[in-house]
Amino acid sequence: MIGGVEPVPLSRTEQRNPRSESIDRMPTLELLRLINDEDRTVADAVSRVLPEIAAAVDLAVTALESGHRVHYVGAGTSGRIAVLDAAELIPTFGVEPGRVVAHIAGGPRALTNPSEGAEDDEAAGVAAVAAVVAGDLVVGLSASGRTPFVRAALSVARSRGAATVFVSANPSSPIASIVDIHIAPDTGPEVLTGSTRMKAGTAQKLVLNAFSTATMVRLGRTYSNLMTDMLASNDKLRARQLRIVAEATGADVAACRDALRKADGDARVAVLTLVAAASTERAREALEAADGKVHQALALLNGHA
Repeated sequence: MIGGVEPVPLSRTEQRNPRSESIDRMPTLELLRLINDEDRTVADAVSRVLPEIAAAVDLAVTALESGHRVHYVGAGTSGRIAVLDAAELIPTFGVEPGRVVAHIAGGPRALTNPSEGAEDDEAAGVAAVAAVVAGDLVVGLSASGRTPFVRAALSVARSRGAATVFVSANPSSPIASIVDIHIAPDTGPEVLTGSTRMKAGTAQKLVLNAFSTATMVRLGRTYSNLMTDMLASNDKLRARQLRIVAEATGADVAACRDALRKADGDARVAVLTLVAAASTERAREALEAADGKVHQALALLNGHA
């Protein structure tokens, strides 16, 4: 026992990295090359867990298509990454606020201030998922694979009939046994021992980027690889939206601007009017019948469905 705390087996993220033992004596450029070399291994680690990410995407699509929600739960770096991912889905894909929500241990203050003790608060983890119901999906994140705040939230969520996914950097995490899917890219020891904001944090960012983007694509929140559902809330984004409609349709800028005006700024409707030569009203009807999926709406307008 150390300082009254029972020792637990170290995950690989907490072990010393023999390649960086002389880090404090390296010239700056050599130090940066070492960090960069270690970072290069992260994408390969994530590639090995793509089947688990795919299974998680399917759960998210099922939840959101049925009117339920996706919840992220995390502490420290993991929680901050979760908050970032959830927030970016609103402007990027037009996701309605409250459909994908993030809960960070310590609350909003923990986004900019250290709140390390909050990760041990199991009661707060339970409270974080107070609104979770059967049909929702709860995604917990913990680099070490044993954060009490996250474990408690996942346990309660599962008891309520919600689907559960856990993202860690610890393939041997004890939390894995209480969730439906465990996504565990093994990023190994950090350059700076135990500093999981580095490779483990990068892996979590990659996992959530892939998870949420694939979910949105599967939900029809894009047309081809174009962000037709984005919110054009400033001049830069309105210009981008205009380019998206032009790319999608091949029409000139004047025609695209006019189509967007008639569509009240809905790029999906504008694309349908230009590609299918449909009226704005007919395009809206087709889009609604296709649950917002532009490809399916086009098929309806062209009589192929």
